[in-house]
Amino acid sequence: MNSDRSAGSQPATAAHQRFALPSLARRALLRAGLTGAAALGTTAALGTATASAAPRATSAAPTSRRRPGTPAEALRELAAGNRRWRTFREQHPDESPAVRQALTSGQHPFAVVLGCIDSRVPPELVFDQGLGDLMTVRSAGEVLDEAVLGSVAYGVLELDIPLVLVLGHQSCGAVKAAVAADESGEELPAHIQYIADQIKPNIDRTQEGDARVDSTIDANVRAVRARLAAEPDLAAKVASGELAIVGARYELDTQRVHRVG
Repeated sequence: MNSDRSAGSQPATAAHQRFALPSLARRALLRAGLTGAAALGTTAALGTATASAAPRATSAAPTSRRRPGTPAEALRELAAGNRRWRTFREQHPDESPAVRQALTSGQHPFAVVLGCIDSRVPPELVFDQGLGDLMTVRSAGEVLDEAVLGSVAYGVLELDIPLVLVLGHQSCGAVKAAVAADESGEELPAHIQYIADQIKPNIDRTQEGDARVDSTIDANVRAVRARLAAEPDLAAKVASGELAIVGARYELDTQRVHRVG
């Protein structure tokens, strides 16, 4: 994925306490609750065999593919997968019966993809990845709230994921709506106004019409990336080289993902 425009303004840093690392006991409970306990409940509801005690979620499930372990390796894998996708050479990896069975005992995804809810941009397809490869978090316009921030932090701090990719896309409806509401002064219905309010500070007022929407898509990606990078626990991982937080954009017309600096 190639670099694009320069970095934009950075929102204020969220409080450090939000992602304060829990105690060892609490970490074990959190892992069990988000992996084994959830799986146990689903199994019981379907009337199948009782699940055994849940293992640590950070244990790598054995698969035929080597998982990327560094930010650079993770970026290369995503770039290679997107190349396969846009040239119609998908491999549909990690979908076999053996992989599905192996993943019942743990997961070790190599990237968190924070993307939009747009149905045209499913990360597993865009990057030609399979089960257990990506932890995907999706909200309209990649808007951050406590649930989104907590989900990203869980992937990085609990599962040791080395890459967070903020993925915007061409013709984003959330950005279009935010720009239109800003220009008209119209109040959007229900909770949609919240989304527009979060995107509004990133509107590029130096542009007009479609160019304003297009430029704001990139500016919004940069702002979201900057806010994540300012979170103290994530910033510490970045400083140590264990984590990269990267902005990117998916083009609907070419299916190409490229970096947004």
